[in-house]
Amino acid sequence: MVDGERRVIERRAGTDAKPIVRVSGCAGREAAEALRGETLWMAHADLPRLPDGEYYAHELEGCRVTDGTRQIGTVSALVTLPTCEALEVGELLIPMVGDAVRSVDVRRRRIDVDASFFG
Repeated sequence: MVDGERRVIERRAGTDAKPIVRVSGCAGREAAEALRGETLWMAHADLPRLPDGEYYAHELEGCRVTDGTRQIGTVSALVTLPTCEALEVGELLIPMVGDAVRSVDVRRRRIDVDASFFG
């Protein structure tokens, strides 16, 4: 969806940080300029299935983070760091690595971590 209309991405160029896309129903430069800065929306059901152990950021945001039975907080964002991605939980950044994250249960909205890994 772009600007309230269902469209198909016909071409993608640029970079991941600054993608340039051509969408259906957009003929010519003026029509493209009118859509500059608009947000592209995709239905969750249309997203490609990820391999086991990989998650979309929106699936993790809002998940309750625990260390066993001890409540740590709630994921507010997934942050990209130079070496890995991290869960932002309050003022903590919890790296998404096996030594720090024991399990992720998106359906139950729960992430179990080993707090001793990050102090």
